Amino acid sequence: MNNNKWYKKPEMIVAFSALLISVVTAIVGIYSAYIDRSYARASVWPRLEIFRSFGGEKFEYGVTNSGNGPALIKYAVVQYKSNAIKYWGDIPSLPNFTQSHLSTRILSPQNSIKPIVYRGEKSKVFLKADEFIDIELCYCSIYEECWLTNRVNEPKLVNSCLVDESKAFLQ
Repeated sequence: MNNNKWYKKPEMIVAFSALLISVVTAIVGIYSAYIDRSYARASVWPRLEIFRSFGGEKFEYGVTNSGNGPALIKYAVVQYKSNAIKYWGDIPSLPNFTQSHLSTRILSPQNSIKPIVYRGEKSKVFLKADEFIDIELCYCSIYEECWLTNRVNEPKLVNSCLVDESKAFLQ
């Protein structure tokens, strides 16, 4: 009679070897899928930056997407003297200017929009008002990863873009 333990039998050694190889293969497959998903998200990662440009008889605000993917701008909040405004025209004493829509739009990678542009001799009026203006944007990638940024241009990851409608900028 053979007194070999059950785990020392050749067929059990082969079975355990096959099980070990299967477990290692599954772990490698799961890790590979994780890396692929991370790479896919990184390849379409937007990064919005808010900038101001002025000099001579020119003043403008701009938003550029320096990331790899499109930015889905969900909302903008613009404050003047700590009060939310709906339109650029809500800022008193600004001369006539050119404006572009800022909220709820898609900004392609490596593109910019200029939500407000002024060319003329009263550009110093804009520069004085600029001291009291705060701009906040919430935007998402196509994978619904969302960030909040302001004029400091340090994006903060957020769960979603929700805004109090009374504070939302409408232009």
